[in-house]
Amino acid sequence: MKKFKHHLEKSLKTINITLSEFQMDRMAGHASELITWNQKFNLTAIKDPFEVAEKHFFDSIAATLFLGQEKSLVDIGSGGGFPGIPLKIMNPSLKMIMIDASRKKVNFLKHVIRMLKLENIDAVHARVENLKTDEAFLKCHDGVISRAFTELERFVGLSLPLLNQTGRIYAMKGKHLEMEMTPFLSDRFEYKTGHYLLPFEKADRYVIRLTKKTQS
Repeated sequence: MKKFKHHLEKSLKTINITLSEFQMDRMAGHASELITWNQKFNLTAIKDPFEVAEKHFFDSIAATLFLGQEKSLVDIGSGGGFPGIPLKIMNPSLKMIMIDASRKKVNFLKHVIRMLKLENIDAVHARVENLKTDEAFLKCHDGVISRAFTELERFVGLSLPLLNQTGRIYAMKGKHLEMEMTPFLSDRFEYKTGHYLLPFEKADRYVIRLTKKTQS
């Protein structure tokens, strides 16, 4: 995984993030398993280690620039573990729950969690719509995050039941998300948009952070 490590390290320098050797080894372990499993289970359309480093790992790690002080985070539609597993590696004290409707992807996530010996992280096979009746998930998380999961208003509606009173929503997409801010959302949420660039593809990426407005 030398190609992967070199490209990820070089990419992260563009946003002034440096991984420890331990963190890099864990990222590479995740990437290696993703590439291996993908040959059989089709977990992602991105297969080249160079692209995996930039489009999955750099993209996920860059989200740390915009997160607050969340102690618990839910990653909806985690797929191959993005951004959930890289965020967990970056912040070991963070409680992470990854949700995906695909059993094969959840099986992969559980395998990676075991292999990397990650603690206080779980992968749940479920449709997030069905969790609104599950007391174990309701109103107890500091934040919900997702990469290009669905249109913004629907994502917010699915996220709200999972959040505690001060919880925040983080939506990651490849287009300017302010275009998706409907009157319903702007009436109820303060929002802030962050921007970064995939350094070699030169593709724009955006993170919008939504915080519930306090009721007067």
